[in-house]
Amino acid sequence: MPHRRRQRQIRNILVVYSLVQHPTRQTIRDSLDAFGEYSNARCYFLNLGVRRVPWWLRRIEFDAVIFHTTFLSERWNPPAFRRVLRRASRLRGMGRFKAALPQDEFLRSEVVQSFVESFDVDHIFSVGPPSTWPQLYPDAAGRAALSRVLTGYLHPGTVERIDRIVDSSARRPIDIGYRSRHMAPWLGRHGQLKGHIGEAVKEAAQSRGLRVDISTRASDTLSGDDWYRFLASCRYTIGVEGGASVHDPDGTVKECADRYTSAQPSAAFAEVERKCFPGRDGGIDYRALSPRHLEACATRTCQVLVEGDYSGVLKPEVHYIPLRRDLGNLDQVLDRIQADADRARLVEAAYDEVVASGEYTHERLIREVEGRAFVGPPASADGWSLEVAHLLSRIAERAARGKVALYVAVGTRLRVWAMRTLPEPALRVIRRRVAGTTAEAAAMQSAAD
Repeated sequence: MPHRRRQRQIRNILVVYSLVQHPTRQTIRDSLDAFGEYSNARCYFLNLGVRRVPWWLRRIEFDAVIFHTTFLSERWNPPAFRRVLRRASRLRGMGRFKAALPQDEFLRSEVVQSFVESFDVDHIFSVGPPSTWPQLYPDAAGRAALSRVLTGYLHPGTVERIDRIVDSSARRPIDIGYRSRHMAPWLGRHGQLKGHIGEAVKEAAQSRGLRVDISTRASDTLSGDDWYRFLASCRYTIGVEGGASVHDPDGTVKECADRYTSAQPSAAFAEVERKCFPGRDGGIDYRALSPRHLEACATRTCQVLVEGDYSGVLKPEVHYIPLRRDLGNLDQVLDRIQADADRARLVEAAYDEVVASGEYTHERLIREVEGRAFVGPPASADGWSLEVAHLLSRIAERAARGKVALYVAVGTRLRVWAMRTLPEPALRVIRRRVAGTTAEAAAMQSAAD
């Protein structure tokens, strides 16, 4: 990861992550690079997705060991998580301060809590509302402190690129734009709402003659700068908080729902709920602001959002137009869109108070982490041996990134060959084996969005 040193640094941080993805999503790359860019410490990176813990790394006295979101998200694919946990076992006892940055904690929260206990984690930076912490971490009291963070943050470089895209987009030909998916049943009714509002708003808006570009088809997914260009071409976008309304502490709900929908692809949500998690929907109120809400603020696209807390960042009638969860005020909202009287006020407030304020940047997150971690003098005195170790770390990190690119390229070629050559029973086995790097990864991102 890039590392920019602005002053002599004597503290040492190890960022542990797991990522076998190429090219890397911009939001993930930004969150990792931020430690090297903004930390006041010397940062080492360790991708346990493709590396083991080297002997020389274990000789360093780290002020902090940070278990990144990508490492903990491997629990979506239990075999992959068991593999990285075995590799991480050599990190036990390392670091004066240990922190975990989990997301989507509604799923397999027992695994996260077990990890916190096993690795003596001192602090959990949770994206869930504080009201959910007793459910998610019932045994964490006295072991680890908790504080709330966001699912994503703004990066100055990305904001500057978005500004250029917006400046080059003279017109906004789309009245309402939106991209989502029909979410997996195990996310609960809150997850279903993402697809439902898209369909309801599309039908109602088209009946009024509004120009819409709303899709829930996976083939219409946009990423990178294409996503920013799309937002910059829309006057309004719709949305709902990321998260779920079903607590699945051991993953059995997800496993049951996935098996059932695989056998019955056309099964309605109510049917899957009845078979796999009767009476459990609404058992947790795990909702949070998602990165796409911040991105809409950056593109100055007016947001129409289902009423919610949005991690305390976005406020109704200040930063967005509120839409009731039952869509009972949809006609009034569409009246406001057609009148277009409030858009300029709302988008300018959202840009000034969310984007330009600098309150929701990666730098602020790094400062918060370091504020918790750096108590007392540094764990070790600075010296040439640490400089050499840091150089080795950067070389190893570059090699790991090259290995990931090679793995993905070879894997892609093998999949193409397999699709053309192998019989269907063998293909089904392969699909189950690679679920952790394909379907599971897509599901994880969908939940966060």
